[in-house]
Amino acid sequence: MGVISEVTMGIHVMVETFFQSNQSRPMQSHYVFLYRIKIVNSGSYTVQLKRRHWQITDSNGIKTEVEGAGVVGEQPILKPGQSYQYVSGSNLQTEMGIMQGKYIFEREVDGEHFDVKIPKFTLLVPYKNN
Repeated sequence: MGVISEVTMGIHVMVETFFQSNQSRPMQSHYVFLYRIKIVNSGSYTVQLKRRHWQITDSNGIKTEVEGAGVVGEQPILKPGQSYQYVSGSNLQTEMGIMQGKYIFEREVDGEHFDVKIPKFTLLVPYKNN
């Protein structure tokens, strides 16, 4: 799977996923995925990522919501043209799932908060073609 991307109000969010076979235990229905996210401020204002909200759904239809301050313990500030990248992960009980969500940013100039869409992406165990 390639990079999935979305632009909201000048904030470009790109997502790439990776299955972690060495950390997964299929016999115990435990699948580990990493995702790398790059955020680029293509807008005109300095912004700060304040919060995140994720919706994770596995292929059994089990939904989990994750909400909290910043990402990976940080609340990065991005001036116009700057980018920020991080890696995080998700554990599923199925071989496939979907993640989507939003970031809440704050504009430095006026304190205005706005939502930035995180594009929907699939977490999928790769299969070999033999």
